[in-house]
Amino acid sequence: MNYRHIYHAGNFADVLKHAVLARLIRYAQNKDAAFRLLDTHAGIGLYDLGSEEAQKTGEWQEGIGKLIDADLPEPAATLLAPYLNAVRELNPEGGVRRYPGSPKLARMLFRPQDRLSAMELHPDDCGVLQRLFEGDYQVRVTHLDGWLALGAHLPPKEKRGIVLVDPPFEAANEYERMVDGLARAYRRFSGGTYCLWYPMKKGAPIANFYEALKALEIPKMLCAELTVRSDRETAGLNGSGLVIVNPPYVLKDELHALLPVLKEKLAQDRYASQRAFWLRGEE
Repeated sequence: MNYRHIYHAGNFADVLKHAVLARLIRYAQNKDAAFRLLDTHAGIGLYDLGSEEAQKTGEWQEGIGKLIDADLPEPAATLLAPYLNAVRELNPEGGVRRYPGSPKLARMLFRPQDRLSAMELHPDDCGVLQRLFEGDYQVRVTHLDGWLALGAHLPPKEKRGIVLVDPPFEAANEYERMVDGLARAYRRFSGGTYCLWYPMKKGAPIANFYEALKALEIPKMLCAELTVRSDRETAGLNGSGLVIVNPPYVLKDELHALLPVLKEKLAQDRYASQRAFWLRGEE
């Protein structure tokens, strides 16, 4: 439980995750019926990028810092607008000092009927998150291991939902836990949309992760990946990916518009790359 997201808030991986999460929320809102977002590893919800922790790494400067005032082509500008406008709303003076984590971003995009269940295991972080949403009837914050929520909190009573799984990947078996967690959750709530975040770095068992996911035989699994630099000279994060289960039918085309722009704006060397592909589903 040493991981604290403040060191990484607003980095390129957050940009990818939050841009796609915003698209999933907007798509769910095409129907009037309420939906619930289950955020299994919610963090503190709102991050001060001027803090000592954030300044220590400066990762946000290579992520949202590059994107917030960038000249974006269409249709990427329109697709990114819900996400970027939420960040701008938190920073009316310009620039980026305050950055929304996934629960805060989702809440900013919600309609009155939409609901959030946010899980956080770290006791201090959970306390901060509870204070952030104190008195908000659309949000329920629970001090709980997010992996357990994939069983106990599904299906949602609304019968419509998005499940965001964004673990810290501190343990060596996190990729396996993600596959097992998805299998358990899908048995309970096969109609939900799942968004699973995973890190990409030298030595990561990505190929085995793909094979384990495919072995679940879930009909539709779409992957989006963004790498910003080569993994040859660093042991750290050089990219990240998302597995989207039951994606909106328009998402593949949206990713084809979004990912090249994110690669162009966030690249840290000439080895940056991006791709969107079906792990299982509609080729």
